[in-house]
Amino acid sequence: MKFIDYYKILGIEKKASESDIKKAYRKLARKYHPDLNPNDKEAEAKFKEINEANEVLSNPENRKKYDKYGKDWEHAEAYEKANQQQQQYRSSHQGRSQNYSEEDFSDFFSSMFGGGGAAFGGASRGRSVKYKGQDYNAELHLNLNDVYKTHKRTLAVNGKNIRLTIPAGVENGQVIRIKGHGGEGRNNGPKGDLLIKFTIANNTNFKRDKSNLYTTVAIDFYTAVLGGEVVVNTFEGKVKLNVKPGTQNGTKVKLKGKGFPVYKKEGKYGDLFISYEVKIPVNLSEKEKELFEELAKLR
Repeated sequence: MKFIDYYKILGIEKKASESDIKKAYRKLARKYHPDLNPNDKEAEAKFKEINEANEVLSNPENRKKYDKYGKDWEHAEAYEKANQQQQQYRSSHQGRSQNYSEEDFSDFFSSMFGGGGAAFGGASRGRSVKYKGQDYNAELHLNLNDVYKTHKRTLAVNGKNIRLTIPAGVENGQVIRIKGHGGEGRNNGPKGDLLIKFTIANNTNFKRDKSNLYTTVAIDFYTAVLGGEVVVNTFEGKVKLNVKPGTQNGTKVKLKGKGFPVYKKEGKYGDLFISYEVKIPVNLSEKEKELFEELAKLR
């Protein structure tokens, strides 16, 4: 397998930070995206290279393996295991009269990494090791409204369209694993998985904390003092609330079950917490001032 310099593909240095990798990937992905370069085979190939580089370098564990093992990074664990067993083999034969060369381990490494030699420790000849395919990483950008209800969406990954069901209540930064939608395995090994990270922008007036929602509702001074009704927004529409007489600024009320869906618990919702913000009247007329002064004397 030819070595591919993922750092060079993204135009970054080897010491680049995670933020640098993300910025470089987004810039190049926009430039070479198939939608912006229809029927351009070179742009399509470049787009696939960029995605492959990002999938490796944006994952800290994969990046560490790639930096150490290069093109063989996917088999890092197998190499580490092979090295350990090789050291044990050498250690167990120290002090004997025979001299062991690197050729003594050729059969072992051949069997470990897909060759046709005998396995170390007496395994049968001709057996090749199956390797799971590379995991793909993708990032899906949505608005908060998009994840209020379960829905289906098509995601393009490495030139393939994948139909996904996005569960209601998925959270910002959450990663979902889709089995069998990654890279092809080696030696008839299983396919890798697709890991989707959700980046959810809050485009509403609600603050979200898991399945609970928080918002502030303004009420006028007179409603706060005398009581009354106020119409407030929830995620599913408007509701009418009774305001108690003498409601103080910052008073909180809870609307049970009017929050956000609980992830993968159909029909279950969090709560909506409302804080009242009492608006003090300004620019009073002379008559209003007189009335407030009379009220102050009565108090």
